[in-house]
Amino acid sequence: MAACAATWAFGIDAVKICKNLLQTGDSCLDAVEKSIRILEDDPAYGRYLVGKGGMPNAAGTLQLDAALMEGRSLQYGGVAALEGISTPISVARRVMQGSPHSLLVGQGALEFAKKCGFTTQSNDHLLTAQGREEYEKFSHRLHYESLFDKHDTLGVIALDRHGQIAVGVSSSGAPFKAVGRVGDSPLPGAGLYADDKAGAACATGDGDKMMRFCPSFHVVQLMKQGLSPSECCSSVVAEMVERLGEDPPLEIGLIAMNMQGEIGAGSTVKISGGHNGSSSYNGFAYAVWQHDCEDPKILVHS
Repeated sequence: MAACAATWAFGIDAVKICKNLLQTGDSCLDAVEKSIRILEDDPAYGRYLVGKGGMPNAAGTLQLDAALMEGRSLQYGGVAALEGISTPISVARRVMQGSPHSLLVGQGALEFAKKCGFTTQSNDHLLTAQGREEYEKFSHRLHYESLFDKHDTLGVIALDRHGQIAVGVSSSGAPFKAVGRVGDSPLPGAGLYADDKAGAACATGDGDKMMRFCPSFHVVQLMKQGLSPSECCSSVVAEMVERLGEDPPLEIGLIAMNMQGEIGAGSTVKISGGHNGSSSYNGFAYAVWQHDCEDPKILVHS
């Protein structure tokens, strides 16, 4: 029954980790947290706008967002605009299980992380040479929107051998975003949602627009009605496009998994970047593994 999935082609590295953890008996929550944390803490993934090495905000500071939710009890924990910590997903886990609150932001999130024993790092240490170079380009321009056309969120869903499901997300957000800006990623119902009466979903794309629709929540609610994960994701994407229009183009990517381990996606993405030397994909690339498959694979929704 075990299965896992992740957004984007680079998410296959998280799925490989998640698969191994699920096969050795880890819970869905542990598998999601660990697989995301490993990528967050590796600056090689910063170019995908995740964790250490992600793009800074308009002031040159790396602010990270992350969240976790599990479907059995609907527990949720999130952090936003967190500075000085390279693994926000693990701080989100501590918020979920060690705080009376569900979402902590900014300085409050950092103070909580310190009390929990997380080691802080300087902003300069968290940025890569590429990030600093891109920030220099941005700081000498009046209109930074032209420097990028999309941003990515790592979202991971896992169903364990006990039939429990969890989802997690992590992002450094839009490059050169306004100080304090928080997108959809860490918001329950928007960037992620899990309910073991149906399944789990997560989102990536234009968070400032997507959060208005609580797309992850709606996908899960549609799965409760018996629709397949693919049907649910496509339906929610179609509604957002209908309401918002396609000019300018809206970038949306949704993945979902039901309690039978079936996985689906919906998207408006035309081109997905490659990973580990692979060429780009014509559509929205996402990574999956199911218990009856030996190896994870990349699928493309087009």
